[in-house]
Amino acid sequence: MSRRRSSDSGHRPPGQRQLRVGEELRHILADLLERGEMRDPELREATITVTAVDVSPDLRNATVFVMPLGGGDAPRLLSALRRAAPWFRARVGEKAVLRYAPDLRFDLDRSFDEADRIGRLLRRPDVARDIDGSDG
Repeated sequence: MSRRRSSDSGHRPPGQRQLRVGEELRHILADLLERGEMRDPELREATITVTAVDVSPDLRNATVFVMPLGGGDAPRLLSALRRAAPWFRARVGEKAVLRYAPDLRFDLDRSFDEADRIGRLLRRPDVARDIDGSDG
């Protein structure tokens, strides 16, 4: 008996297993970056935080969201991470308890920038007045 696809396919929240695997991958990748075992000196010398890992429903693909700390050159570090993705995938395959090591795609975590932008908007006098309801 096959499963029926819902009409909003592709827009389901991640399941428990996806979340658990994503968190396991986040810990493994953060540990690898902290230890600095990579060959690329750009990655060894950089301080990079793994903020989240989104895993596909079949667990074969994962998007790794990262944030360089200390004002690092984000595009350059992202390029270095993408070049090193096969190395990271091999290490994940050794450490994670999964049938397949997922393909890793690195991307910048823009949520901090977005939160900052929203915070600035909320502090604007015209917006603050509307929020407080004190328009006179």
